[in-house]
Amino acid sequence: MSEIQAPAGEQVELTIEGMTCASCAARIEKQLNDLPGVAASVNFASERAAVSYDPGRVKLDELIAAVEAVGYEARLLSEHEGSDPLRPYRLRLAVALTLSIPLGIFAWVPGSRPPGWEWISLVLATPVVSYAGWPFHRATVQNARHGVVTMDTLISIGTLAAWVWSTVVVIGGISTSIYFDTAGAITTLVLLGRFLETSARRRSGAALASLLELGAKEAHVLRDGVEVLVPVEHLMVGDRFVVRPGEKVATDGVICSGTSAIDESMLTGESVPVEVGPGDTVAGATINTSGRLVVEATRVGAETALAQIARLVAEAQAAKAPVQRLADRVSAVFVPTVLVVSALTLVGWLVLSTAAVTAAFTAAVAVLVIACPCALGLATPTALMVATGRGAQLGIVIKGPEVLEQTRRVTTIVLDKTGTVTEGKMAVSAVVPAEGVDEEELVRLAAAAEEGSEHPIARAIATYGRGRLGSLPTAEHVRSLAGLGIEAVVDRHAVLVGRPSLLADHSIPLPSAVATEVERYESTGATVTAVGVDERFLGLVVVSDRVKETSREAVTELRALGLVPVLLTGDNERAARAVAQQVGIDRVLAGVLPGGKAAEVARLQAGGEVVAMVGDGINDAPALTQADLGLAIGTGADVAIEASDLTLVSGDLRAAVDAIRLARRTLRTIKGNLFWAFGYNVAAIPLAVAGIVNPIIAAGAMAFSSIFVVSNALRLRRFRRFDQGRRT
Repeated sequence: MSEIQAPAGEQVELTIEGMTCASCAARIEKQLNDLPGVAASVNFASERAAVSYDPGRVKLDELIAAVEAVGYEARLLSEHEGSDPLRPYRLRLAVALTLSIPLGIFAWVPGSRPPGWEWISLVLATPVVSYAGWPFHRATVQNARHGVVTMDTLISIGTLAAWVWSTVVVIGGISTSIYFDTAGAITTLVLLGRFLETSARRRSGAALASLLELGAKEAHVLRDGVEVLVPVEHLMVGDRFVVRPGEKVATDGVICSGTSAIDESMLTGESVPVEVGPGDTVAGATINTSGRLVVEATRVGAETALAQIARLVAEAQAAKAPVQRLADRVSAVFVPTVLVVSALTLVGWLVLSTAAVTAAFTAAVAVLVIACPCALGLATPTALMVATGRGAQLGIVIKGPEVLEQTRRVTTIVLDKTGTVTEGKMAVSAVVPAEGVDEEELVRLAAAAEEGSEHPIARAIATYGRGRLGSLPTAEHVRSLAGLGIEAVVDRHAVLVGRPSLLADHSIPLPSAVATEVERYESTGATVTAVGVDERFLGLVVVSDRVKETSREAVTELRALGLVPVLLTGDNERAARAVAQQVGIDRVLAGVLPGGKAAEVARLQAGGEVVAMVGDGINDAPALTQADLGLAIGTGADVAIEASDLTLVSGDLRAAVDAIRLARRTLRTIKGNLFWAFGYNVAAIPLAVAGIVNPIIAAGAMAFSSIFVVSNALRLRRFRRFDQGRRT
């Protein structure tokens, strides 16, 4: 199956009703993709279709009509939310159970048959097969109109064959076995299997549903100084709202006043609240644990962090993993093959065996029932649904199922230094003016030049300058020199701030004693910035960034996963080595300019490495895209997050360990499910052909296989972070 490229245009999600196996999903998917300008992916487990379409070539109504034309129901997801997927099964299952029990007693309990029990069995079995089994028969007829056979075809033919055979025997007074109990038991067991399977599948998507329910419902908006309670849907960007202790933050915003500790566990998975104050950002649905806050809304509705995470998780659940393609191809041809095998079984028993006709009939029905490919269709999507939902709860957003394959192959993990291994909160730790230079003048010119830059080092120098001097002059003609520094005009002076080598490149000589100072500071892991003005050396500003407390532990765990950690940074070799030594990394790529990060990743790949990259900045985006697996720190730039395959919302490097562990475990679960599904059919069909397995046992085994696959996937809900005392 080739990968379908989504056309530019609208995207919608449809709820599909009536699917009973993977071949149903494959059929609907083909029907939609045959429409002009449409790319669709149908997920049997979630009963949804993700559709991209060109509204200039096809209308939404045509998409729905295309699904209905092949015998299924479709509607927009928003129209279907809140319905009970178990409702269609409850009454039919109750009828089937009630009437099938006496059928089983008559057939299997010696001495339990009253006079005329055959006619009583006919009366009991008829509503079971006709009413309780009606969904199978209806789907079979609808599919037959289009020349298609599905799992329902197998069940319908099997139960009707048993009922018709038995009815003819009873009415005709023929002295041979009847199979009313078989027809009733198959219908009941399949319905029960569907009921339990649907219930389990609903739990598999529960994490995403609970995520969507986390948001606040109302907000205390300040209007002319008065608090007005409004629905959160009415919030607009720029509105200021109050968050009291114990309340949820209504939407993403920036704190205007007040201090508190915010519980971000619903986004990051971290239970320790984060201290916040004026100027700090907060995310919607997080909880204010103490203190009154006034927050200005910066994102509302679908733009909030929670909504975007939910969107990414939903998209990942709707997509298909590469490992699922084989199952799709098998399921599409499996049912017709089973019908042929069943017919050959009947003929073979009649021609080659001396057994009675009833034995041939029993074997043929058993083949029909036991060969249902449900487990094949559920093996991948249910595991993916559970894993992405659980990941979102832990602050790990898996953007697509293909990520699972990549995590298994990764051999090297490249870690950006600033903001990933270190806190990324640079602060000025020393100011070293040149001889005869006033320290405040050095700080004033350097801070003014850096004021407009977003680079962490530049922000640290500007913040230090404002804190020390109160106000700064305005810089003009500011030009950023990627990876080197910045040049600007301040108070009509040409100011150059950046690496010491930058000044040398501009023919500004550094005193010989300065090199010793630079080496001394860099040996501690600090970054040294040189300042020049009007072609003369003005002094040094030393900026330090603390290593995150959890980085060393994360690096140790990455090694335990079989990965080789590499530190990648634009800093000089000595500063990079100092940080690497603190966290236990042996391999360092230092002095790499922003444009060279992707090239370094490509060089590792050319050497045979399968590379994962962890980064957080705008300059990391090309490298994240180049890497075989990109992991973005969620506290970083949006462009880096968009370029990645996995997003680590918490900003804690240990989340990279959890992300890789979760992805690998999910892939193992999927492969285990597929092995069971394939193995079940490979082993069961020959047993049915040989007459070893009767139809009732076949129905139970078929239902069990689907429930087993879904239940195995649900085990992923118990996945825990490695630092919670239990490795899973």
